[in-house]
Amino acid sequence: MKVILLDEVKKMGKKGDIIEVSEGYARNFLLPKKLAAPATEANVNQSKQNQATEAHKAQRRLDEARVLASQISKVTVVMNLRVGENGKLFGSVTGKDVAEALIKQTGLDIDRRKVELKEPVKALGIYRAVVKLHTEVTAEFTVDVRAQK
Repeated sequence: MKVILLDEVKKMGKKGDIIEVSEGYARNFLLPKKLAAPATEANVNQSKQNQATEAHKAQRRLDEARVLASQISKVTVVMNLRVGENGKLFGSVTGKDVAEALIKQTGLDIDRRKVELKEPVKALGIYRAVVKLHTEVTAEFTVDVRAQK
């Protein structure tokens, strides 16, 4: 029996795939749990239309991520922090701290968990940070750590 997967099924396929399964498996497992729909002509056309829509949305998200990456790569985030003697910071700067400073200074909508520092920040100076905006798009920007006056 041919069915269209409505959700990802382990070892079977991804959402929207048309697969051949035994009639019992489809009737007793896939259809009652709403993991699949019978592959009628109307359902196949609907599935193709949904896949085209999803592809368009994915392309739009990728384009938006590229635009955002070009904006972020031009930014230098300035962080004024308290320092002790010898120019050492009290504690260290985390990716979350840098993300909050980036959002505050630029106003861009960025997920705080996607910001990573290339090296630990434990002293004053200029560092590089990376933000993962999409599976294919990352943006690198500069973090300038200065002493608070």
